Amino acid sequence: MLRSYDKSKLVAGTDEAGRGCLAGPVTAAAIVLPKNFKNKVLNDSKVLSHHNKILLRQLFEDNAFDFAVTHISMEEIDRINILNASILAMQRSIKRLKNKPDCIIVDGNRFKPVGSIPHKCIIKGDAKFLSIAAASVLAKTHRDEYMEKIHQEFPMYNWIKNKGYPTREHRAAIEKYGISKYHRKSFKLLPDQLKIEF
Repeated sequence: MLRSYDKSKLVAGTDEAGRGCLAGPVTAAAIVLPKNFKNKVLNDSKVLSHHNKILLRQLFEDNAFDFAVTHISMEEIDRINILNASILAMQRSIKRLKNKPDCIIVDGNRFKPVGSIPHKCIIKGDAKFLSIAAASVLAKTHRDEYMEKIHQEFPMYNWIKNKGYPTREHRAAIEKYGISKYHRKSFKLLPDQLKIEF
């Protein structure tokens, strides 16, 4: 059962989506939920149905005390690496909140401070705390929406289905068609025995 982190403080939960993808941005969200927020459906976005994620996104965008979402581009990922890009996406989302939170809770084990705001990293935080789970839903749905848009430009990679993750189908399309402007060139896009010409 998900719970609130600290009802006496303005707590921002943050999480990212798309870290393991071969194409597209890494996306993060930060959210401050109302103090007495409860929801029986909310969970880690990875275990929610598409339908429930869309309903929850609307609920959060209509009712959250504060939220922000940030995409970090493929070019920036290639320049600073995916770990730094994931942290940067979360930091930018927190900085875009209209209200400065009292503390930040982060899914995972790595983060860098945002000014003087205290933060706590929580392994599997999206399955423990409401605001991190809410951030995971926002990050995932906004990133999926981005991938569905760019699918129209490059339908051969079937991003509408795989969202840029390294599925067998996605890798077969890279082997056949080469890479697009949305692929992350710093990633291992194909197995060692197959080479891509950039």
